[in-house]
Amino acid sequence: MITLTTDTDHLLNEIAEYVLNGKIDNDGAIETASHVLMDTLGCGFLALRYPACTKHLGPIVPGTVVPNGSRVPGTQFELDPVQAAFNIGTMVRWLDYNDTWLAAEWGHPSDNLGGILAVADYVSRKNIADGRAPLTMEEVLISMVKAHEIQGILALENSLNRHGLDHVLYVKVATTAVVTQMLGGTREEIINALSNAWIDNSSLRTYRHFPNAGSRKSWAAGDATSRGVRLALMAVHGEMGYKTALSAKGWGFEDVLFGGKKLVLGQPLGSYVMENILFKISYPAEFHAQTAAECAVKLHNETAGRIDKIDKIVITTHESAIRIIDKTGPLYNPADRDHCLQYITAIGLLFGDITADHYEEKTAQNPRVDQLRDKMEVVESEQYSIDYLDSEKRSIANAVQVFFQDGTSSEKVVREYPLGHRFRRKEGIPKLMTKLKANLQTRFPEKQTAEIYAICQDLPYLKNMYVHDFMNKLVI
Repeated sequence: MITLTTDTDHLLNEIAEYVLNGKIDNDGAIETASHVLMDTLGCGFLALRYPACTKHLGPIVPGTVVPNGSRVPGTQFELDPVQAAFNIGTMVRWLDYNDTWLAAEWGHPSDNLGGILAVADYVSRKNIADGRAPLTMEEVLISMVKAHEIQGILALENSLNRHGLDHVLYVKVATTAVVTQMLGGTREEIINALSNAWIDNSSLRTYRHFPNAGSRKSWAAGDATSRGVRLALMAVHGEMGYKTALSAKGWGFEDVLFGGKKLVLGQPLGSYVMENILFKISYPAEFHAQTAAECAVKLHNETAGRIDKIDKIVITTHESAIRIIDKTGPLYNPADRDHCLQYITAIGLLFGDITADHYEEKTAQNPRVDQLRDKMEVVESEQYSIDYLDSEKRSIANAVQVFFQDGTSSEKVVREYPLGHRFRRKEGIPKLMTKLKANLQTRFPEKQTAEIYAICQDLPYLKNMYVHDFMNKLVI
């Protein structure tokens, strides 16, 4: 076991202190967390339509049932909390449709819901069996705010992608911290678990980029959040930790994998990330392309009848989009296509909408898609890149303009902030609720859909619900 001294890495101490004693007293953050909860679950329900996702779900050994285990929403699976976290995390991430955080590192903080919900259901049901009070959904919402904050504040100034590492490490770290606390972990046990999460390292970003983009990107977060649950369970059962997991000379994370740079928290931990989270409301597409998708859809009526007369299409964007999703050449699978700026823009121009089905083979084989991609030029706007990193703006700007062979052109359609941005909350939340209802209807009968939807609209009622009662409503 670690003996807590001043030699323990400051970052480990700071995260543990926040998880144990940080007060979340911002009503707006809790309300946004409730929107994140419903949207994230809805994304998971929609993903259950796709066999490529559902083949990953269920127990590791078929037929295994865990009494008083963790339920997997939208299914009848009742699993151990580690495997349930993988199931939930994989569902909610599969279609690239849940919330997003953009900074020096990118990611999807609602990926942590896999671990949080699995552990909350497990603890709540175990408490009842032991004659103790179950957890409430308010405790789930607070844990969500804290997981969002840990992942998002780490991402502000600590870029994993520039070292070839995947952002899901921050999912693992955030899940580990909050679920260790949910399991009743002490400060020492939280630090023990956190140190092991960092020592675990991260997967490479290989599966997100040409020529290897593939479906692992859709279950990587499920893997990370479930690993966080595993490390938390080990810690509360007495597994030791490593007090200088980050800073150990030559062997710590910072020297081995971070180029000798020190990991820092860009600002104190509070509720900033949840307050500023980005929702994917309109389209299931990588978030750096959301505003390009909006631009393309707006141009659909003007261009759809003149596809063969287009000379070129200019996409003006920011540096991060160019680095991540600017792709030419063949695209081999849906995971490759939903991370291609040009493909997403082409679909919007052609069809006036973008759905998950547009990434499947039937649409991808349409020759007009690649015909348009071949005519696209992607250029960087320095101002867009600056505004992307501006903490007061956090824009994700794109512009699209179509030029025709006769010398005419469309207007240059510009979108600085996507529909899911905090600057567009008033416009976005009603559409988020519409998205939720549509996603519920893909999985549940009409009566059950109405019951779940009503709960999600009544925040005081939701907060006071016991976790196991909430999860009961989601069993199909």
